[in-house]
Amino acid sequence: MRLLPVVFFTCCALLLALHCAEAAKARHFKWEVGNMFWSPDCEEKVLIGINGQFPGPTIRAKAGDTIVVELKNGLHTEGVVIHWHGIRQIGTPWADGTAAISQCAINPEETFTYRFVVDKPGTYFYHGHYGMQRAAGLYGSLIVDVADGEEEPFKYDGELNLLLSDWYHESIYNQMVGLSASPMRWIGEPQSLLINGRGQFNCSLAAAHTPGTKQCTAGGNKHCAPVILPVQPNKTYRLRISSTTSLASLNLAIGNHKLTVVEADGNYVEPLVVDDMDIYSGDSYSVLLTADQDPSSNYWISIGVRGRNPKTAPALALLNYRSNRGFKLPAVAPPVTPLWNDTAHSKNFTYRIRALAGTPAPPATSDRRIELLNTQNKIDGHIKWSINNVSLVLPATPYLGSLKLGLKTALTAARPADTFGRAYDVTRPPSNPNTTTGDNVYVLHHNTTVDVVLQNANALAHNVSEVHPWHLHGHDFWVLGYGEGAYKGDAADAARLNLVNPPLRNTAVIFPYGWTALRFVADNPGVWAFHCHIEPHLHMGMGVIFAEAIDRVGKVPREAVSCGATATALMNGDHL
Repeated sequence: MRLLPVVFFTCCALLLALHCAEAAKARHFKWEVGNMFWSPDCEEKVLIGINGQFPGPTIRAKAGDTIVVELKNGLHTEGVVIHWHGIRQIGTPWADGTAAISQCAINPEETFTYRFVVDKPGTYFYHGHYGMQRAAGLYGSLIVDVADGEEEPFKYDGELNLLLSDWYHESIYNQMVGLSASPMRWIGEPQSLLINGRGQFNCSLAAAHTPGTKQCTAGGNKHCAPVILPVQPNKTYRLRISSTTSLASLNLAIGNHKLTVVEADGNYVEPLVVDDMDIYSGDSYSVLLTADQDPSSNYWISIGVRGRNPKTAPALALLNYRSNRGFKLPAVAPPVTPLWNDTAHSKNFTYRIRALAGTPAPPATSDRRIELLNTQNKIDGHIKWSINNVSLVLPATPYLGSLKLGLKTALTAARPADTFGRAYDVTRPPSNPNTTTGDNVYVLHHNTTVDVVLQNANALAHNVSEVHPWHLHGHDFWVLGYGEGAYKGDAADAARLNLVNPPLRNTAVIFPYGWTALRFVADNPGVWAFHCHIEPHLHMGMGVIFAEAIDRVGKVPREAVSCGATATALMNGDHL
């Protein structure tokens, strides 16, 4: 008789497993990437779209589902890849979509199939990760709902989506040539901010409150028609927000409405009530909004620039209380974006984000600490961004293939430094501005706990230190804490770390002249990029690579890495 409970629970476990297997689905998509004429801010330009759409199609799935994207490159003269931002690619590192790291770029007229599992619910997005194609419009939303039978830790009546981006009228090819030129031609500030791919250039929906500004028309070009988010009075909505900007850090506010932050980068957080919120490139959030204001009015949704002296007008959309006309403009002015250099306001928001109770806590100690100094430097007169005085250059052969095959040419003999000199003065331009290039590949042992300290510093110009949002592929990390000035690794710095309820994220910001401490467990074999998510900064070398337990990576599809030296090795009979 004592065996009966064991038999009973074993049967229940088997039934549950069968139920989960039946509930999870393979969701298939057939996409073609191509150039097309479009008018995101009412000015016609050429951008990169998917299946004739901009932004690209939204992927919606449930946790545990398998996503299958058959991607054809319809671009005429360049390769393409797509990165699934925030998806950890457990067991499928070749599907991460990073050219020269996890796969070969897909050549024109060729097709590559991405197949991966979305293992946890959350708000994500996807984007190009080859050259600066994200800045050319190659992005879209990826939303993962809870699995059948599961519930979110918060309630809401409906859902809305905001995919935020910035937009340049100059092509990415002109931008890349300028960034690589000597003297460098900086890309400048974006012409427009876009909400769900739509914006307005050289006019404002709120011109009545901005003297000297041209009033945008409500109708006309559907590419740039104002975004309207419909709500029913007294209902609560989940607003999913992602930023795929090339350069701009953003601030979001909705007139007269409080926002309750409940999710960050696919991880639940303690509910945080705010009037406005900063959103850096690579960030994603869910906030709850209750339509509890005067239902006879509509309300402004305002997106403004933070962290840089803004030369780009705020983007505006309308929160439309139903029964009102969608284009009924609010009688009051839009919320005012905090001053661009009010870092105290930014820190007050960022520092208060905490993991929801029940979130796994970080290991109490780490096995390795890697300190990464972010500096601006020069190579033969060309301006670069460097990490520990090495500017990242990617190879012709993807690291996943070359390391898996053990090619001697995969890595240079010298490994990047785990730290930088404590004597470095982060408050002044570098005394020696010269730098060098390298692979910046850090080799990590399986299941080790790794601390990463991101250290910001003064750029080449005096009194300039920029905001840098850093994104890690293949992992979430715990954001342990932040500090001012130079990181010393002493007791005072240790006292600033939160080991109780730090948030799990995949993107973290370092503020000017400050540092940010992260911790993650190297438990996902593969080769993973870790880089500043500002597009021109990555193009100029601001990034590193984590090569993690390559010997534990399963069989890599030949089509993912059959280029460069890997293609030659495979033709000579080597096996992945």
